[in-house]
Amino acid sequence: MDTSEDFILVGKISGVFGIKGWMKVFSFTDPRKNILSYSPLYMSQKGGWVEVKVSGGRVQGKGIVLGLVDVTDPDQVLPLIGSELAIKPSQLKSTVEDEYYWSQLMGLTVINMNDETLGQVDSLLETGAHDVLVVKNKEQKTEQLIPYVMEEIVQSIDLDSKLIRVDWELDY
Repeated sequence: MDTSEDFILVGKISGVFGIKGWMKVFSFTDPRKNILSYSPLYMSQKGGWVEVKVSGGRVQGKGIVLGLVDVTDPDQVLPLIGSELAIKPSQLKSTVEDEYYWSQLMGLTVINMNDETLGQVDSLLETGAHDVLVVKNKEQKTEQLIPYVMEEIVQSIDLDSKLIRVDWELDY
């Protein structure tokens, strides 16, 4: 069992599917079916991560269903419902320059052009037009929604320094 924090959540087991021990999975990947391209997956168990091998899977309606090696009966799935599924960062495909996975942006400090700290990236929202950074400042108890528009608003991202520089004011 691995308890390190170096895991990226990709989904959650949401139910039983069929009689062969397959499970319904809510996928966090975009597009949803990308979760099927990862094996092994890591499942949350008792505060750590356990490696599980995927035996098969497919898109089913609007959701994803998959089977795990050694899970062959619906009764084995029931205690797994609610378990999170994750991958290791090394399983991600490399991005091209100026492309980032959401997981890489989480927790980064956001500063504006005046070197004022706006807060940390708490999450991201997917909207019709563009993604939005949800930036929380724990000291100020504030939350700002900043459009993730490269070059126009997001000026630079430095993963090594854990900084995102934005053209955005404290009082927007």
